[in-house]
Amino acid sequence: MASSETAPAASPRPRGVATFLRSQMRNIAPFLTLIFLSAFFAFASPSFATIDNLGNILTQVSVTGIIAVGLTFVILCAEIDLSIASIANVTGIAVAYFTLQESYVNIANIPLPGAIAIILSLLLCAALGLVNALGLTVIGIPSFIMTLAMMQIAAGISALLVRGQIAYKVPNLISTLGSGSIGGVPWIVIVAAIMLLAGHLVLTYTRFGRYVYMVGGNREAAEYSGLNVKLILGAVMIISAVCSGIGGMLGVAHFGSAQQNEFDTYLLDSIAAVVVGGTSLFGGRGGIGNTIVGLFVLGVLNNGLDHVNIDSFLKILIRGLILLAALVINVYAQRLREKTAE
Repeated sequence: MASSETAPAASPRPRGVATFLRSQMRNIAPFLTLIFLSAFFAFASPSFATIDNLGNILTQVSVTGIIAVGLTFVILCAEIDLSIASIANVTGIAVAYFTLQESYVNIANIPLPGAIAIILSLLLCAALGLVNALGLTVIGIPSFIMTLAMMQIAAGISALLVRGQIAYKVPNLISTLGSGSIGGVPWIVIVAAIMLLAGHLVLTYTRFGRYVYMVGGNREAAEYSGLNVKLILGAVMIISAVCSGIGGMLGVAHFGSAQQNEFDTYLLDSIAAVVVGGTSLFGGRGGIGNTIVGLFVLGVLNNGLDHVNIDSFLKILIRGLILLAALVINVYAQRLREKTAE
């Protein structure tokens, strides 16, 4: 009798562990991917696993990291922002447009003091984010369509400002933060780290952060509880635009020039960083910690492929396959979540 009574008590434990592992697959898979990629490239190339190369990786993902902070807020609300790269581009061009250029730069710009140029550029990206917010919350346009339109609008403003030309000068503060360093650490890495930390603190320890998770996790329940869902959605769209604008200004200083289509690749990179890291496209699950892991996965992958001298076209294919794998895991994790809730 004693043995028959104790046998059933032990059986739920394996099922509990298996259920836990399945439920955490969205968080575990990116971390395991990062470990595997790091080990593989360290074995394949002796020059990969060095302190100097770690600094290179951090610098390479800094602009993406700054932009991805705001995008994380948007995706946590189960929305999307396709205008981040264009807003980054137009803000970077704007800060150069309001800065005195060399005589050989053929742009009819408006030179202003550095502080005013920065403020106007930030106001521009915030205004574009506000338009996204109003389109989403007031008119009711889906975020995919609204931000797709804004992507074209911002690209059009960029084209009007520089008209195919290239600007080089930016305010001294932006130049220092984008291309300078302190104690051997690039300022752009420090800014990215500060913004990622600030985003994490807001999402984890503030009422607004809890509201973001509530809106993404169950929008109807959030509305029934009296939460102003439209205000939260509008706020995250503006946050996304401002983060993109900051990334755009520092990116222009880091690249050394401001021109059209300079940030086109950052749309996919930023979305991939958030999604590959494990933040759910369906909202309510994930956070800045996941985004950081996703940034490192992309950074290690891109940097490591350069170290093993792989074909550049194959590099694009591999990135696409990893993003596809992350999307599959994302959808599967959502199905498991729904099944568990039932």
